Amino acid sequence: MVEPLVLPDCEDPRLTRTVTGIDQDGRVVEAAIVHERPLTLFLNGREIVTLMTIGDHPEYLALGYLLNQNMLRPEDEVTAVEYDEELDVVVVRTRRETDFESKLAKKIRTSGCAQGTVFGDIMERFREVRLSDQAVLRTSWLYALTRKINTCPSLYLKAGAIHGCVLCQGEDILIYMEDVGRHNAVDKIAGYMFRHGISPHDKIFYTTGRLTSEMVIKTVQMEIPILISRSGFTAFGVDLARQAGLTLVGRARGRRFLALAGEHRIVFDADPRHAFEEDSRAVRKASLPETLEEGA
Repeated sequence: MVEPLVLPDCEDPRLTRTVTGIDQDGRVVEAAIVHERPLTLFLNGREIVTLMTIGDHPEYLALGYLLNQNMLRPEDEVTAVEYDEELDVVVVRTRRETDFESKLAKKIRTSGCAQGTVFGDIMERFREVRLSDQAVLRTSWLYALTRKINTCPSLYLKAGAIHGCVLCQGEDILIYMEDVGRHNAVDKIAGYMFRHGISPHDKIFYTTGRLTSEMVIKTVQMEIPILISRSGFTAFGVDLARQAGLTLVGRARGRRFLALAGEHRIVFDADPRHAFEEDSRAVRKASLPETLEEGA
């Protein structure tokens, strides 16, 4: 078993706060809610974008955003990543000179939460990537991962209103990031992998959000060969996954899943009848009651 490198920090006071309101019966109740704050990103002195984020791991978010927008190259040498907490600004500096005036003029708003944006030439790198055919997805790993992720302490379980993305290897969680937009959570993982030299070729990517074109493009650009979600698909996302040879698995809940691309990587080594079944009354990740009951 591999110990996780990064997990959600539910006790970080910067990420949530408690507010008072009333419930459907008129009773006064307290509820935890997530923070949302702006983060402005500069690359070599040029302002690139302002992102809305919960505020953790700003350096990884900045690096991952630039990588997934093709503004940073995997071979680039990053000389500094400077974060000013008071100004909510991150400055990334590279040895290579950069100029993105024409690129910044070509923006496409995506279907992602918190208004994701990609740039018009985003498909350039997508077409160049060749995903590893040596990678596999064992169904035993899939069942184990969905259970571990659903029951892992997270900001979602504490406060809701947030998306999660998880980098996995086999049945182990390596990096678990959350944010108000799933594209931010993806970018944080991309930035961490870049900064720490983590190979993508034998990894599995899990997201709590829909399998849209944006999710497929970012996963392919990160050169991760397998993408899983407990949510559904969009047609363009499926088309792009098939074009890239990405293994795309959706509706992964309990013992059920549906693969619509890259099925050749799936190894059926577990009987789904022996996998846990999520409580049908549970929302996205609320499988803790089932876990507690089984452990009683």
